[in-house]
Amino acid sequence: MEKADYIICGDYVVTMDERLSVLRDGAVAVGGTTVLAVDARDAVMKKYDARHIVAGEGRVVMPGLVNTHTHAAMVYFRGLADDLPLKEWLEGHIWPAEGKWLSAGFVGDAVELACLEMLKAGITTYNDMYFFGDSAAQSTRRLGMRAVLGVGIVDFPTMTAATADEYLGNAARFIDAWKGDELITPCIAPHSAYACGPETLRRVKALADERDVLVTTHLSETAWEVGELQSRFGKRPAEHLDALGLLDERLLAAHCVWLDEQEIALLARKRVGVSHCIESNLKLASGFAPVPEMLRAGIPVTFGTDGAASNNTLDIFGELSVAAKVHKALAKDPTVLDAKTALLMATRWGAEALHLADRIGSIERGKRADLITLDLRKPHLTPLYDIYSHLAYAAKASDVETVFVNGARVVSNGALQTGDEQELLRKAAAWAERIRACNSRS
Repeated sequence: MEKADYIICGDYVVTMDERLSVLRDGAVAVGGTTVLAVDARDAVMKKYDARHIVAGEGRVVMPGLVNTHTHAAMVYFRGLADDLPLKEWLEGHIWPAEGKWLSAGFVGDAVELACLEMLKAGITTYNDMYFFGDSAAQSTRRLGMRAVLGVGIVDFPTMTAATADEYLGNAARFIDAWKGDELITPCIAPHSAYACGPETLRRVKALADERDVLVTTHLSETAWEVGELQSRFGKRPAEHLDALGLLDERLLAAHCVWLDEQEIALLARKRVGVSHCIESNLKLASGFAPVPEMLRAGIPVTFGTDGAASNNTLDIFGELSVAAKVHKALAKDPTVLDAKTALLMATRWGAEALHLADRIGSIERGKRADLITLDLRKPHLTPLYDIYSHLAYAAKASDVETVFVNGARVVSNGALQTGDEQELLRKAAAWAERIRACNSRS
């Protein structure tokens, strides 16, 4: 028999491969970081001798979820300011709080809490846009999570830089330090076309091409943004980015709420990836992204949570369920954004948008072992007729039981294995007390 580290069993193994294969009474053999086999349970058990067997009765095994847009460290600002328009929320509350509190220590501690929340919710990879990237990367690696971390760039001074030269220098150093890491993939994250001028965006694109990394940015999140770009440059946001050379398959654009037909066609032609953050858009009343239209055009649409300061959770199961239902209602068509499409957006398509599909996004031999199990033995998951239906419309983040990233078991029976949960919660409470005390004095 061949050796394996783990055999992970399930009543269902939902692979999310090109055939959308589902194995009844299946198993996945894992050796080191890699999936060795995906097959019927009996076949895997006969071929592999594993050190650990993860029980599968009443469970489903599926790929880890991919969160393609967030600001992880903003989890420490969860609930700090709610029920406000985006511009007022951002400029009147969030940016001042960041100016007061952001530091390497703050980001490092906050990212640990965000990773804890995401891992326990079945998210194994996230794409981030923020500051103090080294601290975020170290915390993410420490907890054993996978991430594509973007160095935040704006055209005004922050606690990390004062000029475009400094921001871009920080980005180049971060890329050089982390490129090739097994879990951390660096990218560049200019905030938006209204927070970064044309010359800065051109330099971002040049650096991304030179270093062969992704660019992620906010695009057409609000009607205000569209009007602002038209006023400044005479172009809608997507047209403006295209004129600067940023629209191509290297770009992942978050939100894309206010695209018109021409911009949808433009993004499709340029093979731009999109991160749909429906719960943040709903809460900030930003509008409804034209997701069915983007999907029909061939745009690879994925799911992001946005930051927990605006969502207020980091839960892709919640995102995909809400999105599938809301877009049906908006289109007055129950066939729009069906369960399988929603799950593809949360797994394989997310991996493709992050240029990681050769490693993650589906359970296939030779790919990294980033996978999760859910406990189906719950009232809200009984009875079960269609596993895709349950995963899209009934499953909750709290149903996640076991999480593997890169072949390592990082969550077992719902508990983090790579850190002390209570210590992470204690640190978060201590930071919150400092922020609360400061706010009460101001």
